[in-house]
Amino acid sequence: MNSVRFGVIGLGNIGRCHADYLLEDKVSRATLAAVASASPQKRRHYQQRGALAFASGESLLAAGTVDAVIIATPHFQHPAFGIGALEAGIHALIEKPIAAHKADAEALLVASRCRPNLLLGCMFQMRAEPRFQKMRELIRQGALGEIVRVNWINTDWYRTEAYYRSSDWRATWRGEGGGVLLNQCLHNLDALQWLCGQPARVRGFCQFGRFHDIEVEDNVTAYLEWADGATGVFVSSTGEAPGTNRLEIAGTKGRLALENDRLTLTRNETDMREFSRTATEGFVKPASHTEAIPFEKAAAPHAAITQNFVNAILDGVPLLAPGADGMHSLELANAITLSSLENQTVELPMSGARWAQKLNSLIAAAPQRRD
Repeated sequence: MNSVRFGVIGLGNIGRCHADYLLEDKVSRATLAAVASASPQKRRHYQQRGALAFASGESLLAAGTVDAVIIATPHFQHPAFGIGALEAGIHALIEKPIAAHKADAEALLVASRCRPNLLLGCMFQMRAEPRFQKMRELIRQGALGEIVRVNWINTDWYRTEAYYRSSDWRATWRGEGGGVLLNQCLHNLDALQWLCGQPARVRGFCQFGRFHDIEVEDNVTAYLEWADGATGVFVSSTGEAPGTNRLEIAGTKGRLALENDRLTLTRNETDMREFSRTATEGFVKPASHTEAIPFEKAAAPHAAITQNFVNAILDGVPLLAPGADGMHSLELANAITLSSLENQTVELPMSGARWAQKLNSLIAAAPQRRD
């Protein structure tokens, strides 16, 4: 195989984004071969540009005309289409989240492990952004020493009522399975655990429909603890304007801070623990200096993840976002919401069945459609 024939299942906002960059040849050795959507108008747009058009994802998978698919449907459909693709011998790249809840993701990953010759990937484009790659490199090199604190305020996910009214499935337990944690800032949760590892326990404080006429969470504060004693706070909202996006990671040797497209590293001249043990005065602290860490802008991070997926299929390079990694951020989102609803700390790994039972009760109690 010299080129990968892609199908895109789902032509909403993000599905069209994927289809368009494939049409525009922004991914080398890849073509847009087919699309699937229930909308005749959306299908027609790509059919006129040379792609085969199908009225359903199932019919696209059965046609045998693609080597790989990008799945960009509503959340609850992701694992079913992912499993369907693998069973049809097709590589699958799934938009976040890989499932609406952990139990469904577990079934998808079982199907993937049963077919090791096929690739399952996640669309976590932050992993392709140079700023996060720089941060990960510095952490792995030991620039921060032992991580002791993580704070991420990402309240710049502002959305209006018009956004939530754009589709019946949006911001409902039945259609989406969650709110800001599962839809918007799952990218941040993925980047957080990619940089710092998965926390061992979480305590969530969610507000449901605080700023919008919706069922699910739109304002969140979460406390995180790691097994080695590091702690963190994660804050997100779709109702705060102008909003803030600041990530701080503090360690025994210094601090990384990312805000307003500026990345800085403050280095302690002496590890803070060693300084504390050896200092002869009580009100001093290690000398430090701050340096700006330059990084390039990410031109097309979604296309970069897809390019990596193509390179993995054709050349065997490692995936930037393998399917199994999709479990981490999904579990964090599920656990924070469950913790808030049950008013207690949740240990990780969390039982997928536990959250599925809670989610099913929320679906049963909610109206099937919003006005």
